[in-house]
Amino acid sequence: MTMPDIQPTVLVLTALPLEYAAVRAHVEEREERVHRDGTRVEVGRLTSASWHVALAELGMGAERAGVLTTQLIDWLRPEAVLFVGVAGSLKDDVGIGDVVVGTQVYEIHGGKQAPEGFLVRPKALPGSHALEQAARSAVRDMPGVRAHFVPIATGDVVLADAECDIARFIRRNYNDAGAIEMEGSGALQAAHLNGQLNALVIRGISDRADAQKHEADAAGAQQRAAERAAAVTVAVLRKHRPREGSSDSGEERQGATYGGDHIDFRGGTFHGPVTGKGDGRR
Repeated sequence: MTMPDIQPTVLVLTALPLEYAAVRAHVEEREERVHRDGTRVEVGRLTSASWHVALAELGMGAERAGVLTTQLIDWLRPEAVLFVGVAGSLKDDVGIGDVVVGTQVYEIHGGKQAPEGFLVRPKALPGSHALEQAARSAVRDMPGVRAHFVPIATGDVVLADAECDIARFIRRNYNDAGAIEMEGSGALQAAHLNGQLNALVIRGISDRADAQKHEADAAGAQQRAAERAAAVTVAVLRKHRPREGSSDSGEERQGATYGGDHIDFRGGTFHGPVTGKGDGRR
């Protein structure tokens, strides 16, 4: 069956193939769509939920994630954005196999290099309150999942040494962060700048960001962490409902928003007559 050319309701993003596969396993009736610049998504239905899902594998890095998330938001006009995948733990009590839901995301590389040293200029964006609340509710019904609602650090680095300079820098300046990953700040920034969309980062812990990372990866920890993060994501979307009045039938006109006695066609194209109503003012 060919799906109608509609606006997907939620955009689910990943960086790695195993993360993509873990989410894809929950999506039915998939159809690939291609942006004019070549970015590909699969659009389908989330099992046992009201959502259309657009799933994309973006590759690694916050800058890349930000640019491509912006492109996809502009193209697909989703209601929400979630970045889902694996991460390294930054806390002793955040173990391999746990899930971290980002209450906020730190971009750790911002600052100023001065004669007295590097002066941190923290950049942080909060996760969506509505999605976070849905996540808190969802994990209560998942007894096999240990979840942490804490900030996440985003850095352009794969951290595999808990005593290196960057690890000490994070502990000193972002000491409440529970996990480190590479894309979340880019995706959240794109969502924030494109109409303040609901957005959230959900990460399964695959290693402790230390010298044992390679051993954990070899033992299949990444696969298990990706599957756990995908399961929590699906549970969140079963809790968090689409906005009232949003279309699930493919009949919604792309690019138009409705409110009161006006229709805003910014970003869309309308073909046909328009009748205007004045209020007597000039």
